[in-house]
Amino acid sequence: MKVKAILSILAILTIGGAAYFSYDHSLKFKDQQDLRLTDIKKNKETTHEAEITEKDLKDEQAALTKVLSTRDETKQSITVLKATEAKAKDDVAKLDAEIAKQKDELKQLANDLAEIQVILTGMGAGVTVEGAADFIDTIAKKVADLKKTVDENETLVASADKRLTENKAEETRLVGKTLTRNVAIAHNAMEAVITGVNQDWGFVVIGAGTSTGFTPQTALLVKRDGRLIGRVRPTAIEPNQTVADIDMESLAAGVRLQQGDRVILADPVTH
Repeated sequence: MKVKAILSILAILTIGGAAYFSYDHSLKFKDQQDLRLTDIKKNKETTHEAEITEKDLKDEQAALTKVLSTRDETKQSITVLKATEAKAKDDVAKLDAEIAKQKDELKQLANDLAEIQVILTGMGAGVTVEGAADFIDTIAKKVADLKKTVDENETLVASADKRLTENKAEETRLVGKTLTRNVAIAHNAMEAVITGVNQDWGFVVIGAGTSTGFTPQTALLVKRDGRLIGRVRPTAIEPNQTVADIDMESLAAGVRLQQGDRVILADPVTH
């Protein structure tokens, strides 16, 4: 009887122990499953952030391409304007020479007419009034024609001078516009190099500063091999060096910033 009772107690204890271990294993499995689901959620959020960052880079590159195209168009416009200005100057020089020549001819014809009028006053034998009158009319017509030509040429010169002035003004405006855009393009295309990294304190040192246009408000992206890998925020800026905090949440899982990584502007200059 005692042996049977002991065996019954042992059986009960065995069943209870099995039930306890089964319940404990079930709780541990649930905890592991919760951790796994949390990791999956974090990985999805990290992937989404990387996709957004990649889109920012593509938008920035598209904006830079557009600015470069606009700069090339402006340069072509300046080239055309310079060619037009050179032609206008040449036209003005030719017209000035033509006017001077015609003025000399007009002066000579006026002198001839004066001499003819003197001759007619004391007209001698063999000279008819009708013939002299016809000659004078011919000379007078030539003088009138020359005066008209001179007036027309002076109008053309005035018009050419006006075009030349307008071309110079437009050229000055376009050159100023080009210089402004060149500065903006250089700023947008700026790349700096990370020269030092402190992983323990979470900051990097960048080989560019206020001389490059950095300010405390400048948002910076970090890329490696042409791909964005994170963001940094300037905290201390010197003329040729910047200390920036690493935005840990922007880093993909397992990624650590290192020397040689490239830094670019997060927000390009607009025009």
